[in-house]
Amino acid sequence: SSGINAEWPLRPGSVAVVCSSNQNRSMEAHQLLRKKGFSAKSYGTGSCVKLPGQSADKPNTYSFNTSYEAMAEDLMKKDHHFYTQNGLLNMLDRNKRIKRKPERFQECTEEFDVIVTCQERVFDQVLEFLNNRDQISMNVVHVVNVEIKDNHEEATLGSFIIYDLIEKLSNTEDPATDIDVVIDYLEKKRNQKLLHSIAFY
Repeated sequence: SSGINAEWPLRPGSVAVVCSSNQNRSMEAHQLLRKKGFSAKSYGTGSCVKLPGQSADKPNTYSFNTSYEAMAEDLMKKDHHFYTQNGLLNMLDRNKRIKRKPERFQECTEEFDVIVTCQERVFDQVLEFLNNRDQISMNVVHVVNVEIKDNHEEATLGSFIIYDLIEKLSNTEDPATDIDVVIDYLEKKRNQKLLHSIAFY
């Protein structure tokens, strides 16, 4: 036995993508994985949702319970033209087609086979949360970080790296061994270092 969940290849719904606000990077990957037939979920690790404002020091801040629709309505009231130009209204429109509102990773009780984070700080927060909770099932989860700058272009490019990772893992015989091979392959192909750790549920 490889010591990983016996149902591998990846179980439906067993992939999570996590960024800070569950808006751009994780949602771009969520959308692509869904289009490609994977049943992924997405989350944020922040204490609240932050969207760029009209100046760098004044972001628009919302709770994770605020729907994407409500955020879009708020931004339209503030400055319809500005938030159309910077792509935020378009992004929120995309997001609400995937799910109703952002979700916070630290409030999630589901188990995943693979969690992909989009930033080293988020990778650390995910591991800290998983390692500080009571281990119950002792199922293994692989946590992999793909560093993605938080803008639209980089989120699109990053989503293809995440898809590449999940697609390769879903076709592997022995993921406990092969995940390192897949990561090594992707690091060379994309010329980018990926962080990898494991945690237990």
